[in-house]
Amino acid sequence: MSVLFKLTDKDFKITPLEMNNCRIRLASRGIVLREDGTIALQNKSNKNEYKLVGGGMEENEIPQEAFQREVLEEAGCEIEIIQQLGTTEEYKSKQNLKQISHIFVAKVVKDTHHLNLTEKEKDEGAKLLWVKPKEALKLITECYDKLLPSNYDDIYDTRFVVLRDRKILEYYLKSLEQ
Repeated sequence: MSVLFKLTDKDFKITPLEMNNCRIRLASRGIVLREDGTIALQNKSNKNEYKLVGGGMEENEIPQEAFQREVLEEAGCEIEIIQQLGTTEEYKSKQNLKQISHIFVAKVVKDTHHLNLTEKEKDEGAKLLWVKPKEALKLITECYDKLLPSNYDDIYDTRFVVLRDRKILEYYLKSLEQ
């Protein structure tokens, strides 16, 4: 599986700390398409954050299962994965953490209209939006300079999320042009 891109502290003009025996976090995320051409976008209003749907893999979960579970929780949709775009890597030296995300494109096969958000997501004002891909890219790009910390995450983490998801969406949109 090809690595689409890597993010490090240098992408945020931060001098990286030395990383030793770093923790590894595996995740799955990506583009969830409805028949009307809109995609799922999570807005965490208390942080001014817009992000793609997805999250961490649970023990013994494979990437596809994790993505299906995350989409059901965060978007209330059962999906069919139609493409795996690749992976991304994030090196967060302040946390001695390397995150590897598996990136998918999927289509909605059933919308349950029921979100199963975590307490953290609820506290951060999470809500689901369905927007055209270019509008999603605009929202993700514009929120970057307006991000706020939460009781769970400082802006360091959230900047990684937003830049990662912007780059995923840019990659996806570029692939549609080819």
